[in-house]
Amino acid sequence: MRPSWDEYFMEIANTVKKRSTCLRRQVGAVIVKDNRILTTGYNGVPPKMRHCLDIGCLRQELNIPSGQRHELCRALHAEQNAIIQAAKYGISIEGATIYVTAQPCIICAKQIIASGIKKIVFSGDYPDEFSLEMIKESGIEIVRFNQL
Repeated sequence: MRPSWDEYFMEIANTVKKRSTCLRRQVGAVIVKDNRILTTGYNGVPPKMRHCLDIGCLRQELNIPSGQRHELCRALHAEQNAIIQAAKYGISIEGATIYVTAQPCIICAKQIIASGIKKIVFSGDYPDEFSLEMIKESGIEIVRFNQL
């Protein structure tokens, strides 16, 4: 059976997340416009930095709960990396859709809002109700993807 567009792009996001170097959570993101992939991203450290897989996770060592103290993480989130790739290569994401394997956190939500993305499709939970409030207030369409 042929997958729907949402199924197709979420499956790709699930493949992208396999490149993650995070010890706690693997997340993948795909930015799409007119059913064409513009960029992808996964959570991991900026280029030329040591990966958490290699040196450990400060957040894990300090027992910091998920969704808190983002500043103590070496990694960029998948959404951030996908948006950064678009900026780096001069790709407009105005009016695009982002597919993410977890609900965006507040930091990513603000970047998604500011970037001009018009729709978020996500599949996994994240403990951040404030991000959902901000997304709803912004008028961006947000859809929880339920895998079949």
